[in-house]
Amino acid sequence: MNGRAKKITILSVLAAASLITFLIENLFPPLFIPGAKLGLGNVFVMFALYAFGVGPAFVVLLVKCILGNLIVGNLSSMIFSLTAGVTGLFVMSVIYVFLVKKITPVSLSVVGAVVNNLVQNVVYALITSTVLAMTYLPYLALIGVVSGLTVGFAVTLLLKKLPKKVFEF
Repeated sequence: MNGRAKKITILSVLAAASLITFLIENLFPPLFIPGAKLGLGNVFVMFALYAFGVGPAFVVLLVKCILGNLIVGNLSSMIFSLTAGVTGLFVMSVIYVFLVKKITPVSLSVVGAVVNNLVQNVVYALITSTVLAMTYLPYLALIGVVSGLTVGFAVTLLLKKLPKKVFEF
């Protein structure tokens, strides 16, 4: 298999794994406050960032957000998840590109998760004109830290355990 076909195949598997994880996680009730999830599908988005770079990570994210929300039939939440996901991944990508050797996947994941949760809350507050939604910010930041730690440790484990030759082209 040539390098390009191998890369497309692996990215497809990562996108499918991210989507399936998103769908399974969507079956469970929120954590403590409405809409709060661990975001385990982001393990594969972040892994794509480390294994392939910024562009492929955005592709995996878009597949997860768009197809996931279409499948579960929750198109209104696509506004929140897509906006927050793209913003969180953008922030992580900027940090990754400029501090790649100085930041761990766990730290980067915590930053991305907190940004994701905060952006979702701000978008909700703007769309609904509900300023009281901002009272959730401290709780969402805390959930973002827990989520980021979980995703970051999973990505670290994958990066250490998977053979490097799988991702060489």
